Amino acid sequence: MHALKSSVTRFLCLSFLFTGSSLAQDYLVETLATGLNEPWAIAPVGDDAFLLTEKPGRLVRLESDGSITTIKGTPPVYFARQGGLLEVLADTDFADNRTIYLSFAGGDKSGNRVTVVKARLDGDRLSDIQTILEVSPDKEGPAHYGGKLTLLPDGTLLVSVGEGYKYREESQNLDWELGKLLRIKTDGTPPADNPFPNKAPRVFSYGHRNPQGLIYDEASGQILMTEHGPKGGDELNRIEAGRNYGWPAITYGVDYSGAVISPFTEAEGMEQPLQYWVPSIGPSGLAVYRGDLFPEWQGDLLLGSLINEEMRRLKLDGDKVILDEAIFPEIKGRVRDVRVLRNGKIVAITEEGDVFQVAR
Repeated sequence: MHALKSSVTRFLCLSFLFTGSSLAQDYLVETLATGLNEPWAIAPVGDDAFLLTEKPGRLVRLESDGSITTIKGTPPVYFARQGGLLEVLADTDFADNRTIYLSFAGGDKSGNRVTVVKARLDGDRLSDIQTILEVSPDKEGPAHYGGKLTLLPDGTLLVSVGEGYKYREESQNLDWELGKLLRIKTDGTPPADNPFPNKAPRVFSYGHRNPQGLIYDEASGQILMTEHGPKGGDELNRIEAGRNYGWPAITYGVDYSGAVISPFTEAEGMEQPLQYWVPSIGPSGLAVYRGDLFPEWQGDLLLGSLINEEMRRLKLDGDKVILDEAIFPEIKGRVRDVRVLRNGKIVAITEEGDVFQVAR
């Protein structure tokens, strides 16, 4: 078993940070834990504890004192390159029903798929595990899973699904669930009001590449999602039911070789992103700030950047991003996930195995 240790390292930032037209006050960055093995997602469970996934397949609980407990009973995963244990999400009524959701790569190299299970957390063990989604059809190779989860106010679950890299044309094919945002009930059945109830009953939107950030913002009623482009062309999109987000028919990126994927950046019937990045930043771990500790950031988006190895803040004015900047330089590494807690604190994890908390 790999080494894991808690840390009480704290950085008190005494200098002011200029953030666009506002001035961020002093803040405190605390390292809650180090030594995790490729952490992918973090989810608060209560006020003083978190669940974290490690891509090789381990689910752990991190307490506020830095102690770590391994959760037993996690389903086996296909761990290779981008595949493994991905998202963890606590149910809206977790305090009462102890229900969580996990997404992961299931299967093997020749046949694998994004899988979602629903389970009950009893102490340090999962029980009553139910598979509620297996993306269809299977694909080959450990690439472009997506795997982000978020719950909507009506109790349905959104699941982002990548196009599997070499299956990019299927993002436009409603007969395939690759390159889609799916919406299901928490028992796994498709809602009757999904936009394609007969042809693609679980599909909510399509034309996506590798969606690695997903949120529902209750205050604005918006679904927002980030996705990785190829070489350039990362996107932030506002998602609406039934819409086509263009990949690979339109893109602001090119192939990794430099070859043109599409000569078009826009087309009739396809949505434009709120923001795109050229060169790529590798956006992940999207969150919206709704809290009291950083009131000047109310409604702003926070996200990780895998390529730039930093956290970023985006301010929107309607459909325009009017500010896009790096924040919290003390958080170094490939920031994989970001969450805003009910008390206004901000939590981030890096692929290098660190867990950070930011407060004032």
